[in-house]
Amino acid sequence: MEKGAPVRTGHTLPSPEFAGALHFQIIMWTRRQFVAVSAAAALVRSIFAQTPPLRFIDSHVHVWKHDPAFPFAAGAHPTPEDATAEMLLDLMRANDVARTVIIQVIHYRWDNSYLASVLKRYPREFHGVCRVNPEDPAAPDQLAHLTEVQGFRGVRLSPAAGSQGDWIRGPLMPPLWRRCAQLKVPMTLLIPVTRLPELHPLLDANPDLQVVIDHMADSPLDHPEQLDLLLGLARYPKLFVKVSHMWSLSAQPYPYPDAAAQVKRIYESFGAARLMAGTDWPISLPKQSYAQTVTLFRNHLDFLPAKDHAQILSRTVQLVWPFHL
Repeated sequence: MEKGAPVRTGHTLPSPEFAGALHFQIIMWTRRQFVAVSAAAALVRSIFAQTPPLRFIDSHVHVWKHDPAFPFAAGAHPTPEDATAEMLLDLMRANDVARTVIIQVIHYRWDNSYLASVLKRYPREFHGVCRVNPEDPAAPDQLAHLTEVQGFRGVRLSPAAGSQGDWIRGPLMPPLWRRCAQLKVPMTLLIPVTRLPELHPLLDANPDLQVVIDHMADSPLDHPEQLDLLLGLARYPKLFVKVSHMWSLSAQPYPYPDAAAQVKRIYESFGAARLMAGTDWPISLPKQSYAQTVTLFRNHLDFLPAKDHAQILSRTVQLVWPFHL
């Protein structure tokens, strides 16, 4: 082999012109690929940026107003600040809350006039749950008037833990619960967990009545065995639970992982289709803002599959209090 002769490898070396053209094509292909990948990434970022938050229908708030036209009940102690429907609407718009169920606040006791005026002004945005005196024999007829004439979509009873709440197992309960079932409006209960066994006869007698337990029956986290009294109600297919009051039950800071663990236990017994979220605005304000409560439900129930998360945030409420969306 002559000195300086090219090495024979079985392949023809490309000419300088061909190599240059190939280098140009690689550069252009790489640039096109880069542009395409960058465009796709930008599109994904845009989609995620524009994805609306999970629809939230708030199952539990209260409203009131210092107004001589709507006097508070004797002995009531409302906060000096108003909590009006208009204030609530502003918060709903700011936090993408679609609709809200308003529960008659105890400040008015059995006078549902203010809430009735709210429902008349904002029939699209709100449903209302009234109160009646459970120790008044006329309560069933009063409930009929409130629902059929004034547009309320349910009633709330609040038996206390002590002897003053013993009326929940008294003779006036069966006719009131029967009337609720006849009217096809939900029975909502603010009830301590220790009283839940007293509901069994009423639930057995009214199998078609939708019953909603507020605030996880405020079952205390430091007595986890008491939660079994609530979980035992899962055998009633028309019974629902509000997974609210995480903020008041918890001994830990926001987002209350100890309370979330209790929510998970309830979810495992009842399933998502019988759970609903509620802010309890403005009662929750000393502990957290309305926005924080909404974010708590949207972003911090990590154990829920996406479908079940959406169910608890809005779809279960639609089963009990249907809204036109």
